[in-house]
Amino acid sequence: MAGVLRITVLGSGTSSGVPTIGCGCATCASTDPRDKRLRPSVLVEYGGKNVLIDTTPDFRAQALRAGIGRVDAILYTHAHADHILGLDDVRPLNYHQKMSIPAYGTEATLDIVRRIFRYAFDPEPSQSSAPRVDLYTITEEPFDLFGLRVIPIRLMHGKGVTLGFRFGDAAYLTDHSDIPEESKPLLQNLDVLFLDALRHRPHPTHSTVAQSLESAKQLAPRRAFFTHICHDLPHAETEAAFPPNVRLAYDGLQLEVQL
Repeated sequence: MAGVLRITVLGSGTSSGVPTIGCGCATCASTDPRDKRLRPSVLVEYGGKNVLIDTTPDFRAQALRAGIGRVDAILYTHAHADHILGLDDVRPLNYHQKMSIPAYGTEATLDIVRRIFRYAFDPEPSQSSAPRVDLYTITEEPFDLFGLRVIPIRLMHGKGVTLGFRFGDAAYLTDHSDIPEESKPLLQNLDVLFLDALRHRPHPTHSTVAQSLESAKQLAPRRAFFTHICHDLPHAETEAAFPPNVRLAYDGLQLEVQL
């Protein structure tokens, strides 16, 4: 598939966002707009299609800020609250698009989506509106999405498993504490690679800055961007210590990758 793939970072923050409620630290009080981080998500555009990765609790604000008027598909990395709880906010898109939106995730992820948003999948008629999505189970096998091969990437999130996704020469890996060895061959020869880098201190379910710097060194993408960032990492100060090909992602960042 020829053309250009555009990635827009809708949110680069951790599960509680930055600023964090009740916190007066320097990053939370920062006037640098790159230190304002909504929950983690990206929009991937190619071939006239908009593919959303995760529906965060901030999806309404993200969609308004980015001017999103259409979503053709949703990919779920996993079913933690900061990645699914904005699903209800696709209702206006259903109305304008006059269609259900296909959403893809593992069986375990979709089971949780069905449970939390039970009203959206209840066959009984309701007087209230609900998001209209058609759920499709995916595994770790590549699949076609609007003419582009999408490769799910298995990741460890503490004791749990999440999915990253590769589109052409770009890959988005959010919540992970480890990249299994068997997944690394799927991440070679990348132009753009997003990696979880929560903070400097160790965390049981997330990669640290040092771990992600080592992953970027091993996988050697042309450009690496760290995401799922907490308030321990002020943007300018943190990024200044990175090698030239590694940057912190920030809300509103747009990247283009040739297909």
